[in-house]
Amino acid sequence: MLHTAFLILIPVLFVFTLVGLSMGARRLLGIRIGNIRASIAGTVGVLATMQIISAMGPSSHRPAMTSVQVLCGILVTMLFLAFSEVLLPSSVLSDIVRLPRALRGRVARTRRYAELSAIAMRNGLSPSLRGLARGGSPKGTVAGRRHAARQVRLALEEAGSTFVKLGQMLSTRYDLLPTEYVEEFSRLHHQAAPEPWERVRKALTEELGRDPDEVFASFDPVPLAAGSMAQVHRARLADGQAVAVKVQRPGAEPVVERDLDILHRLGRKLEEHAHWARSLGLCELINGFAVSLHEELDFRTEARNMAAVTAASSASGAGDALRTPRVHEEYSTRRVLTLEWLDGVPLTSAGASAAERGLDGALLARQLLDCVLEQIMLGGVFHADPHPGNVLLLDTGELGLIDFGSVGRLDRTMRSALRDLLLAFHRSDPTALSDAMLEIVERPEQIDERKLERSLGRFMARHLGPGSRPNREVFSELFLLVARHDLTVPPEVAATFRALATVEGTVERLVPDFDIVAEARRFAAVRVREEMTYERVKESLIDEAIALTSVLRRLPRRVDRITGSLEDGRLGVRIRLLADERDRRFVSGLVHDVLLSFIGGIIALVGAVLLSIDGKPTIIGSVSLSQLIGYNLLAISCILVLRVVFSISRGRG
Repeated sequence: MLHTAFLILIPVLFVFTLVGLSMGARRLLGIRIGNIRASIAGTVGVLATMQIISAMGPSSHRPAMTSVQVLCGILVTMLFLAFSEVLLPSSVLSDIVRLPRALRGRVARTRRYAELSAIAMRNGLSPSLRGLARGGSPKGTVAGRRHAARQVRLALEEAGSTFVKLGQMLSTRYDLLPTEYVEEFSRLHHQAAPEPWERVRKALTEELGRDPDEVFASFDPVPLAAGSMAQVHRARLADGQAVAVKVQRPGAEPVVERDLDILHRLGRKLEEHAHWARSLGLCELINGFAVSLHEELDFRTEARNMAAVTAASSASGAGDALRTPRVHEEYSTRRVLTLEWLDGVPLTSAGASAAERGLDGALLARQLLDCVLEQIMLGGVFHADPHPGNVLLLDTGELGLIDFGSVGRLDRTMRSALRDLLLAFHRSDPTALSDAMLEIVERPEQIDERKLERSLGRFMARHLGPGSRPNREVFSELFLLVARHDLTVPPEVAATFRALATVEGTVERLVPDFDIVAEARRFAAVRVREEMTYERVKESLIDEAIALTSVLRRLPRRVDRITGSLEDGRLGVRIRLLADERDRRFVSGLVHDVLLSFIGGIIALVGAVLLSIDGKPTIIGSVSLSQLIGYNLLAISCILVLRVVFSISRGRG
């Protein structure tokens, strides 16, 4: 019985010691390790402790030596962990564990690289990309740049949806790309073969929890439109309402993730070796693009975008002239979006229809532009891609707006600056335009404001002077002017101007010579007059007075406190050091390491002194009590010093 209990106790004691040594060493070093490394480190510590016990001889079984043995075991375990972390970091070890899955991903990525390389070679892409220079001043003739831009566009279309959407995003960046590339990228489109109905049925069943025949009274298996990420079907609900059902293609998300991974890798490589990529800030652009594309893959985000635009338009009054479809939330999920059916035709083919029906094309164009401007200037949430295919001429004679996958958002400060910019355009005031631009862009530390103002004055004289005919190129030239002064346009502002340029192309389907700049100036003037009415001014003053009430109420006491302190000679200024959290972490880490080093040195010194004392009482053989304490102190000192050295080598703070 006793023998059996002893056999059970030995493994339990071994495991307990192994876990204790590995956990203690890990906590003392301040690192996170996996179970495999912890088990190996604990085993090494246990074996080292057994060797130490064996080397001590018969005296090793004395209880007084237990502390020395434990401390030595912890020290050996820490040394093993430190060296193993230096030679084989945890990140590398985790990569090795994930190696099989990574190899499968690399094979798929290599196959995709081969496809993209073949596309690049067929379109002669390498020379064409050299024209992507910041500031819009590439070398070569206009015809040569247009040919190069067309090659890039064709390559993007052939590469698939992810690259098409990247090009569409870049088409908003007048400040980054030459005009020829912006215009060419604006033509990007990508149609795909429709998904087989059985796969669509399976996706609908998975998302809605029931077969489509049980959810819808009727469902047309032939899609109205098919893209590379989703396709749209017409259906009818049980209550007879006609709806449009947008279904994400099965397998679309893994394809997008693979292409985004390739884009991130290509972006890093290109920024290392290509000047034009560094000029564009390619990695930052790709990061922003990846965020927007992930949102587009989630149809719930599109539903929220639609609700936000509709609410903002209704609040500003823009919703009276422009209809948006209602979302049927009970039939919508992450990969399925069910919308109210709007009877009408896209503006791509509605020009003749409007004239035949006796509709005023100029009035419709003005209503569309006013709605988009009100979304931008008043609501702060706007449709970022109002191209002719996304604007419908409804059977009722109204305009409808669809496809809210791309939506822009502007805060109150940015909206105010954009209103000031339009007002400066209306008054042809370069000083006001300069002030508005500096509120919009990201300013460098040094900027010559007078030089910028003179450049804007020449720009306005050229485009807004008597006899001039402004067009959408006004936006591109304004962005290029901003880029030449080393100012960076935020993405949301670039999307705003891109939306306005897209609207101009859309309203030209109704009115070929529609002057968007003149209409925008009219809009700004009307809005300013509305803001300057007696009631609006009174309301604004009351709001400002209410906001200032609490400040004014505290002001007399603060002035009295300051003057009293000044009179008594007690006025002082308090400056808070280390206000930044990163500075506090750095200083606390530095103090921590210095204190540990100091304490470790003191403990080692005390231990050495105690070892040199040859006195009594003796504990084990010739080892005295002071020497035993000295051995323990030396082991503790080694542990503290190892902790400091390891934290420094890992770059604390």
